[in-house]
Amino acid sequence: MISAVLFDFGGVITTSPFDAFTAYEQEAGLPDGLIRRINSTNPDTNAWAQFERSQISREGFLELFASEAAALGYKVDSERVLQCLSTQIRPKMVQVVERLSKAYKTAILTNNLIEVSEEETNSGPSREHLGSVSSVVDLIIESSKIGVRKPDKAFYQIACEQLDVSPGECVFLDDLGINLKPARAIGMITIKVVSESQALHDLGAVLHEDLTS
Repeated sequence: MISAVLFDFGGVITTSPFDAFTAYEQEAGLPDGLIRRINSTNPDTNAWAQFERSQISREGFLELFASEAAALGYKVDSERVLQCLSTQIRPKMVQVVERLSKAYKTAILTNNLIEVSEEETNSGPSREHLGSVSSVVDLIIESSKIGVRKPDKAFYQIACEQLDVSPGECVFLDDLGINLKPARAIGMITIKVVSESQALHDLGAVLHEDLTS
């Protein structure tokens, strides 16, 4: 019996920043997938991981990320990389979250950068974006506030504890397989989001209702 629906934010409620990463790489003459490669190297201790746990400042991130790129032989504009995090809300997804919130416990589980999102810039998932769903969902879990990030199992366990549900009662949507694997390991049903329409179709199949119309 599903009693809670959990959503990643970037790439699920909003469009994915990965397209922007690709555009920057093409613009700068960098290899395709370089930014994601940097982010997946030493994933628990790299610049991105530390920034999402609020363990380093924005300035610290900019310096460390650039040095990680340099270690691979490339010059990367770290500030430009942060600008790639500017995304667009998916209105249909927000409508579905609002609809489901009437029948299920709902939550946003996001790895985010608090120093970026709180600044009045276009360099991250904005508070305005989060605000579009904050009044609808029961809970928003942010890595930058709790000091734990996906895919650490503790992140999902904290969400379950705060929602007062067991993992087996949850379905979780994320656009990254690495974030879904530990959720599935503790008992959640998981859905990898490739597109908005696919995600709504798959979620509807789990909940036995049509979410695409």
